[in-house]
Amino acid sequence: MTITQIENNITELLKNFSKDDFVFDFLLAYGERNATITRLKKSDLNQLETNGEVTLRKKLFFKESETQLHGTIDTLITNSLTHKQKTRFIIVSDYKTLLAYDTKTTDTLDIKLDDLAKHYDFFLPLAGMEKSAHIDENPADVKASNKLAKLYDEILKNNPTQTHEEVHALNVFLTRLLFCYFAEDSNIFEDNIFTDSITSHTQVNGSDIDVYLRRLFGVFNTADKDREDSLPHYLRAFPYVNGGLFRDTYPVPHFTEKSRNIMLEIGKLNWSAINPDIFGSMIQAVVTPEHRGDMGMHYTSVPNIMKVIQPLFLDELYEVYEKSKSSKKKLQDLMKRITNLKIFDPACGSGNFLIIAYKELRHLEMKILNALDDLSSQKSFVFSEIKLTQFYGIELDDFAHEVAILSLWLAEHQMNLEFYRVFGRTSPSLPLQDGGNIIHGNATRVDWEVVCPKVDGDEIYILGNPPYLGYSERKKEQKDDMNLVFDGIGNVKRLDYIACWFKKATDYICKINSKYAFVSTNSISQGEQVSLIWPYIFSNNQEINFAHKSFHWTNNAKGNAGVTVVITGIRNISNDKKYLYEDTIRSQVTNISPYLIQTSNIIMQQTKTSISNLPEMQLGSSSIDGGHLILSLEEKNSFIDANQNSKIFIKQFIGGADFLRGIKRYCLWIDDDKVEEANNIVEIKNRIDKCYEYRSNAGRDAKKAAGVPYRFFYRKYKDTSAIILPMTSSSRREYLPIGFLNSGAVVNHGIFIVYDSEPYIFGILSSKIHFIWMSITSARMRNDYRYSVNLTYNTFPFPNITDKQKEELTKLVFNILDEREQHSGKTLAQLYDPDKMPQDLKEAHHQLDLAIERCYRKKPFKSDEERLEYLFKLYEEMIEKEKSITK
Repeated sequence: MTITQIENNITELLKNFSKDDFVFDFLLAYGERNATITRLKKSDLNQLETNGEVTLRKKLFFKESETQLHGTIDTLITNSLTHKQKTRFIIVSDYKTLLAYDTKTTDTLDIKLDDLAKHYDFFLPLAGMEKSAHIDENPADVKASNKLAKLYDEILKNNPTQTHEEVHALNVFLTRLLFCYFAEDSNIFEDNIFTDSITSHTQVNGSDIDVYLRRLFGVFNTADKDREDSLPHYLRAFPYVNGGLFRDTYPVPHFTEKSRNIMLEIGKLNWSAINPDIFGSMIQAVVTPEHRGDMGMHYTSVPNIMKVIQPLFLDELYEVYEKSKSSKKKLQDLMKRITNLKIFDPACGSGNFLIIAYKELRHLEMKILNALDDLSSQKSFVFSEIKLTQFYGIELDDFAHEVAILSLWLAEHQMNLEFYRVFGRTSPSLPLQDGGNIIHGNATRVDWEVVCPKVDGDEIYILGNPPYLGYSERKKEQKDDMNLVFDGIGNVKRLDYIACWFKKATDYICKINSKYAFVSTNSISQGEQVSLIWPYIFSNNQEINFAHKSFHWTNNAKGNAGVTVVITGIRNISNDKKYLYEDTIRSQVTNISPYLIQTSNIIMQQTKTSISNLPEMQLGSSSIDGGHLILSLEEKNSFIDANQNSKIFIKQFIGGADFLRGIKRYCLWIDDDKVEEANNIVEIKNRIDKCYEYRSNAGRDAKKAAGVPYRFFYRKYKDTSAIILPMTSSSRREYLPIGFLNSGAVVNHGIFIVYDSEPYIFGILSSKIHFIWMSITSARMRNDYRYSVNLTYNTFPFPNITDKQKEELTKLVFNILDEREQHSGKTLAQLYDPDKMPQDLKEAHHQLDLAIERCYRKKPFKSDEERLEYLFKLYEEMIEKEKSITK
């Protein structure tokens, strides 16, 4: 549902006002489903007739009140019931006045009910549209975005776009419009000249705006000396703009009275303090309705961008600046250097990284000029020599590409004003000079050397935040992109899509004065992906020169989801310093491995057997049955009550969630020689028939098993005790929750199992040092670790130990089990929650950790980094030893 639709719905609600239906019509206006409203009317939560209250959980609490509205809402705000219902909005009304309170933002509303349409945006979260947390920082942020969204919706109503050309024309029109709003509020144009001209020289019904704007855009594209003598004074008052923004002719959309009014409302906003850093991303959300739920959601905060820019090139430039302050020649050399840099973002979006890089270089330039003035007897009279043409980008989204070009121009103007405040002079804002070299295209298919040509002597920095798409998230087009980029390299289909940028950047910087740094999901430095992409990078004589370890990458929008990322900087092999960043701490290191730790560049390879001779670990059984072979506790009891012979075909069934949360489930487990007997039991036969029907109509693997619908598709079961661990585990935990399994239970494919193992193996798997190894070698799914047998268990380096050491570990394992038993009322998920883990259980694990680590060496480890360094070195030795034995 669009903003315009909501506003129209509220207007219609007030026009056909009904006290009895007001709250229900109000919810419908914001997109609540009819079925929900019908259920609400019939439910206990509708007490409108008895005490004037209606509650829709997590959304709204409505209260009728004839008197003391403010006192009533104050009481409700502190009421425990509204907190328990997690209500977003509390509304009190006497149907003349409406008071509202947003429990999330603590914003309040006090209006006449008749004015509700003017304040519809207060309740946009009911439609899933949150507002940015930084409304007060920039006058033209969320408010402008919301109004632009209204204008865009209204224009589309009367100008539907069906072809790529029509979409592009509308995108160009919007960027031109935005420039005009900015120009009239920031001394590029006369104050308010654009909005006033629309007001004075177009019809109220909007019918001639398209004609007027076509002519005005032509004026912007015509130098003063080339303008017609007959050009009206009110058009002649506009300056020559161009620089490419108004060069090409595109259709201008038709306007109505409503769209004209919205356009004039937008002109009344103060655009002078607009921040291009965030502006581009927020405006991009205007034309992408699915992104409006959180205006600004694509905005990357300046501190996060600086984590890329500073170690990539800015820190080194400032180091040179500090060393050059006393030398005029060195300062001039540095000035020449920064005015010849090239900054290239091959996934630039609406230009955030390029804008910040541009601003930072302009700030450094001003420092250099000030230092030169201090060393000279006379003040210099030079202007900024940093040009937008030094900045390059590729962007797949057409509108984002247009906005990136515009935002760079806006950033240039702002920096020119800042330059003027410092030096009393600046380059004129108009006509616009050549803009940034931003190309609309697919970065995986475009030749980067055509976009950003490499010339001898160039110093080029590639940076950005390319798209994250895992193996299961990619569409056919992206799979084709990867096949093209990695053609001839081997099977790399399980790589993240972002690996395309690493591969192309590696090819680009090869043997030239260039570096690159990307923000990526941390999967690029974990698990299987390390062995798929990093050998290629290292084979091109490149190395990691800096890295930010995993951190939560968020933006400045309220309610942002964020993602766990790393930042990796790569250069051609050099003797220059290398740095690892963790939180705010920077450490100089001798080498950074692809796992982003200080070790050699050894890469873990998948292996099918344990290098430490640990017993085989395998995945549990997979049913592919549509749930028909699985039973709840109640269903299991029902089967047995109906026929006691069912017992022999029912086993306990354990999945990852069952194991962690103590859930009891069961499954039908029928051996081939017992099928006929099982089919004689009606309840079991019904389940087998349903499984057959499901498999016959499901995917390829299911169809393979349709002929044996009585049994699991993939069977890994032994009637013996075993050690089990869930495939996925929260990264918040300090230890893996390991368990012992009694004989007679079946585990599913969400659990790994080690049959016939000694208890000390439980101790190894439960240890902190094994958890740390897993955090590096296993992949992640969101914030959960996804354990890997071939990359974690089988590669885990553990020394040969004596029987005495095994006995000690076994004793400590049973201590852990005893401590768990002391808290038998809690599930494993609760026991291993780091905020709730009982102290005595934590201590039992600590004692096991000390014993495990004594198996490696007598001297205690000081840190996780030291543990990993030791493990990698031991892994390398064990692999080399294995190779020599094989030879």
